[in-house]
Amino acid sequence: MTFSRRMAMQMTAAFLGSLKAASALTPTTREKLSDLTLWYEQPAAEWVEAMPIGNGRLGAMIYGGPSEDRIQLNESTLWAGSPYQPAHKGAAAHLKEAQKLVFEGRYREAQDFINKEMMAEPLMQLSYQTVGSLLINDEWAGPSLQYRRSLDLESAVARIEFVRDRKNFVREYFSSAVDQVIVVRFKADAPKGMSFAIGFESPQKTNVAMDGNDLILRGVNTDQQGIPGKLRFNARVRMLNEGGRLIKTDKGLRVQFADAVTLLIAINTNFKRYDDISGEPEALAKAAIEKAAAKPYEKLLADHIADYQRLFGRVKLDLGRSAVADLPTNKRVHADALESDPALAALYYQFGRYLLISSSRPGGQAAGLQGLWNESLNAPWQGKYTININTEMNYWIAEPGNLPECVEPLLALVKDIAVTGQVTAKEQYNARGWVAHHNTDIWRATAPIDGAQYGTWPMGGAWLCVQLYDHYDYSRNAAFLKELYPLMKGASQFFLDTLVAHPKHGWMVTNPSMSPEHDHPFGTTICAGPAMDTQILRDLFDCTAAAAAQLKSDTAFAAEVKAMRAKLAPDLIGKAGQLQEWLEDWDMDAPDIHHRHVSHLYGLFPSSQFNVYDTPKLTDAAKKSLEIRGDEATGWGTAWRLNWWARLADGEHAFKILKFLAGPERTYPNMFDAHPPFQIDGNFGGANGISEMLLQSFNGQIIALPALPKAWPNGSLKGVRARGGVTADLSWKNGALERLTLTANGKQSFTLRYGGEALPVTLGAKKPASFGLKAGKLALLA
Repeated sequence: MTFSRRMAMQMTAAFLGSLKAASALTPTTREKLSDLTLWYEQPAAEWVEAMPIGNGRLGAMIYGGPSEDRIQLNESTLWAGSPYQPAHKGAAAHLKEAQKLVFEGRYREAQDFINKEMMAEPLMQLSYQTVGSLLINDEWAGPSLQYRRSLDLESAVARIEFVRDRKNFVREYFSSAVDQVIVVRFKADAPKGMSFAIGFESPQKTNVAMDGNDLILRGVNTDQQGIPGKLRFNARVRMLNEGGRLIKTDKGLRVQFADAVTLLIAINTNFKRYDDISGEPEALAKAAIEKAAAKPYEKLLADHIADYQRLFGRVKLDLGRSAVADLPTNKRVHADALESDPALAALYYQFGRYLLISSSRPGGQAAGLQGLWNESLNAPWQGKYTININTEMNYWIAEPGNLPECVEPLLALVKDIAVTGQVTAKEQYNARGWVAHHNTDIWRATAPIDGAQYGTWPMGGAWLCVQLYDHYDYSRNAAFLKELYPLMKGASQFFLDTLVAHPKHGWMVTNPSMSPEHDHPFGTTICAGPAMDTQILRDLFDCTAAAAAQLKSDTAFAAEVKAMRAKLAPDLIGKAGQLQEWLEDWDMDAPDIHHRHVSHLYGLFPSSQFNVYDTPKLTDAAKKSLEIRGDEATGWGTAWRLNWWARLADGEHAFKILKFLAGPERTYPNMFDAHPPFQIDGNFGGANGISEMLLQSFNGQIIALPALPKAWPNGSLKGVRARGGVTADLSWKNGALERLTLTANGKQSFTLRYGGEALPVTLGAKKPASFGLKAGKLALLA
C-alpha cells in the first residue's frame, strides 16, 4: 500500500470518527474546525454566500437553511441550444480587403467591414445553464439555535449543524466522483427527529414525476441565438429513510419521524459529444442511483473522501496562523487584513485547488468562466470558455498545484476545437490547420463572435496548445507529447498560411487581430501584429519544433516553423519606457491606460520570454507597463497582476495585490472571486500567484522563495511541482530558506536559484536531494 493511500485511509477514518463524535456532542463542545474549512454562523442568503461542491460533472451550491434549504444543481453538459457550426461561409473572400484596410490605418472601416462580412453566424455563442434546485422544507416550526455551516476542503464535505428542541441536527453534503451522485445525509442525536419534504424547482421546461420512490425532474434546455434547444435532462432523487414513513405528494416526497435520511441525487443529459446528443439520460441517472443505493452511507462517504484526498492531499501549505483564523470566513474576508491572518492566504490557495478538483475531472468538461456552478439560464458572459485569458488562467494552478489529472478535460476540449476549427480556418481564411478565436462553448464553436472589436483575435487555439505543452513540460511524459503534437502542428499550419508581411516594418504579423479587448487611439481594437500575438506565436512555434525534435519526427515541418519564427516582430520599448502593446507606440495615447487586460505582458507570465535573470531591459519595460496600468482590476485582471509581480520578484508588491484580491472588493463571502460578478478564473489565478511567490520554474531554472513577503516570515510548502518532472518540499524560517528538497521523475539538470545565488544541480531519478544555506551560501545539504 502506498503512503498516499495509507494517508487517505487514515484521514478518512479520522473524519468518519469526527462525524460520529459530533452527533454525540453538544454544539458548545464541538471539535474545532480545521484551518482548511470555510464556515459561517448563518445560512446563505444569496448564491455568492452558498457553498460549492462538485465532482467534475455534478455541482451544487449549498444554502444550508435549517428549515428551508436550497441545493442549486448543475450538470456540466447542460448548455443552451444544440449542435451548430457558426463559421461564416465565404468570409475568406473578404480577408484581403480587411487586411488592406488595417494596413492603410483605416481601423474603424476595417471593424465595420469585418462586422458585415466576416463574423460568426450567429454572432454570439450559447450559455451554460442550471438544472434548477432541490428544495428542502423542514416541518418543525421551532427556532434553530447554535447554527454553523461549513465546507471542509480536506474532505470536500459540506455540513450544517444546529440545535432545535434541545436536539442536535447535522446535515452533510458531498458530490461523489466515485458514485456519480450528490449525497445529502440528515441525522439527529435523538430518534424520530427527521420530518421534511423535498421538491424540485427549475426555470427550464420541465415536468415532475415519480418512479417508485424516486422523484424525477425531466426537462429540455432552452433555445438561444436561434439555435433550438434539444438537450434532454433527467434529475432523479431517491430518499432513503431509516425509520419513519415515506409519503408521496403531488409536489414531491415527504418523510415523517425518521431516525436518519439519505438523499441520492443523479443528473444526466443526452449529450455525448459536441456533435452527438443521442444519449439516454433517464437510464444513466437511474443506473447511478441504483449503484449508489446499494452502498451504506458510510461507504459512500468513505469512498468519496479517499478518492478526493488522493488529489487534494498531495500539497500542504503553512503560512502561519493567528487568532483571526478562528473567525467565520465571511468576517475574515471582510476584515481585509492578510498581514494579521496569514492562514487566510493558505486557505485561498487550497480553495483554488479544491475548486479545480471539483470542476475539472477526467471524463468531464473543462472548467468554464464559472467553473461547474451557475444559477441561471443565461450566465454572465454565458459561462463560456473565454480563451483570450480566462480558460488558460483556470489551469495555471493545475501543474504546480500537483493536479495534472485535472487537465484532461482541457485536452479533450482542444481535440474537439481542432476539428471544428478546421472548418473555421477554411471558411474564414482559406487556410490549412485549425483556428479558434476568443471564445468557445460546449458545441465547440470557433468562429469570431461578439462583434469585430472583441472577436477578431485568432490566437485562442494557439494559446491553449502552449498551455497544454506546459502539462508535458511539468511531467516530461512522452506519450502525452505524442498525443499533443498533432494539435500544435495544426495550429502552427494555420499561421504559416495566414501571417502576412507588414508593409512598413517587413515583419510577419497577424492581420486582422487585436490586443484583446483594449481599444487603441483610433477608436477600435482592430490592428495588425499586436505584441501578444507575436509572443504567443514564439511559444507555439518553439513548442512545436521542440516536440518534433523530442519525438524525432517531422524534421522538415519543424524547420519551416523555425524559419517563420525568425521573421516575427521583436518586442519593442516605447517612449514612456513601457513595453509596447502594439507595433506602433500608442500605449500612452490609448483611451484607457488602466485597462483590465495587459495582454502584451504574456511574455512575462505565463510565458518566460522576458524575466529578471535573462532579459533585464524588457523586464524593466514590462514593469513600467504594469506601473502605468495600476494594481486594481477585475478579479482575474488582479490575479494576473499578482502573477506578474511575483515574476518580477517583488514580494511586497505581490502581497499588496493579493490583499486586494482576497479582500471584500474581489472576494465574495463564500470565497468565490468577484469579477464582479463571479468568475472563477480569479480564484485559480490567485492560487497560482501564491504558488509563484514561493516557487518558480522556467527556462531550465528552479527559483526558491522568489517573492516572499515580510508577512510570511515562517512557513512551508510541500508537494508542489516544478518543470522537468520535479516535485518540491520547501520550508523557510525568519524570512530565509531553511530546506528545499527536490525529487525528479528522471535524471534532470537545471540551475537552482535563491536570492542572488545560482547553483548547477543534477538530480538522479527518484533520488531526493536537499538544499539550504551553509555559511550563508546556497548548498547541497547532507
